[in-house]
Amino acid sequence: MRGGSGRAGAWFAGAVLAALAVPAVSVAETLSDVYALARTNDPTFQSAQFALQAARQLRPEAFSALLPSVVGTASGSRAYGRTTYTDTPEVNRAFDTDQWTIQLTQPIFRMETVLAYDEAKASVEQAIAQYALAEQDLILRVTRAYFDEVVAERHVETAQAQLRALNEQLQTARHSFDAGVASITDVDDTQSRAAVAEAQAVAAENDRESARAALEAIIGAPPPGLATLNDGATLPRPVPADASIWVSHAVRDNPAVKAASAAISIADYELDRSHAQRLPTVDLIGTYGGNYSSGNITEPTNFGSNVKDRQVSIQVSVPLLDGGAIQARVGEARAKKSKAQADYTAAQRQAALTARQSYAAILSGGSQVQALQTAIAAGRNAVKGNKAGYGLGIRINSDVLNAEQQLYSSLQDLDKARYDTLFAGLQLKAAAGELSPEDLKAVSSLLSVLRPNQGSVTP
Repeated sequence: MRGGSGRAGAWFAGAVLAALAVPAVSVAETLSDVYALARTNDPTFQSAQFALQAARQLRPEAFSALLPSVVGTASGSRAYGRTTYTDTPEVNRAFDTDQWTIQLTQPIFRMETVLAYDEAKASVEQAIAQYALAEQDLILRVTRAYFDEVVAERHVETAQAQLRALNEQLQTARHSFDAGVASITDVDDTQSRAAVAEAQAVAAENDRESARAALEAIIGAPPPGLATLNDGATLPRPVPADASIWVSHAVRDNPAVKAASAAISIADYELDRSHAQRLPTVDLIGTYGGNYSSGNITEPTNFGSNVKDRQVSIQVSVPLLDGGAIQARVGEARAKKSKAQADYTAAQRQAALTARQSYAAILSGGSQVQALQTAIAAGRNAVKGNKAGYGLGIRINSDVLNAEQQLYSSLQDLDKARYDTLFAGLQLKAAAGELSPEDLKAVSSLLSVLRPNQGSVTP
């Protein structure tokens, strides 16, 4: 962004660094390596790179039609023949003929060609915007896949910790039953929940493998060990804290909007080109050539010739009748222009919608994180209290199980909420057309090579 959005460009880079409560091991290189692998190996992004390379050739190709062209032609032949003249015997003759011509053509007035050059420049602008869109999309896809794998890994740890806790509670319930202070129902209930937790742990491992496969499909290699979010990291909030500012920049600077705007320019030039086909064209043509013949077959006396000629002319071409083709092309161009305008409006609305949704997701995500952190702190105390009460006989087994289940559910929700909030920040910058690889470094400063949350899944 520009103006008030200058602060927005630093809302990850500045606020993030000051928000860390625990110094993190820098993983900017780790995330940069993942992103670098994706830039090299992701076929979708490679396709966008080649599309930009191809589009850059449209401008010199169109400009070449405004420059003079020179064409050379040459031919050679040998003729054989029998000729009979009055009162002369039949004559067999053979002679060679060589011809060559060099023609220079310089366009003087070709309005369609001039408009084609302007259209090519607009096409390059569109390709640049589409490449920027592909680059932002790659950053989002890499980050989303990265976060999905980290969250999936955390869910595996949480599911395994929950299973261990249920197995411990199952042993406690069995001891209490053997001691005559608990019913068999407590044992069955705990065993049933442990079986469900085991199934959930297996499902979590499957989800982790799927997340790894999704990241591998982007980077083209098995993903390395990924860093996780620090417990002490405070998630940044959008700056400026005004959704309307982000929306206004999104409808102007979003790459998809810029590409759609360029498409309107292309459609305008194409419509003008269609009209220009009714105009005459004027070319300057210069030719220089030679014609050599070693003999002839029609004259009694065999003689050769060698002629060289030069010619300069002005050629004017005026379309008179084309069977309605020009009119049809004009109608087609008008329809394409209307389509481009509709696509532009759709791109603006989508950019505005994404900006609003991402902004709201950041705010709601921050609130969810705070609420879940409070719920987890209270849940740990609830688990401890219910376990103590169960040991004293003032709490029943289901109270302990319900408290543990609620705690582990909150742990999983907290992991997802934190990463989703970070991702929403990247989406907001992408909607405003500001997302760049530098933002990955800002996100990296919130991560640690170590697993700071590893012990937090234990109640």
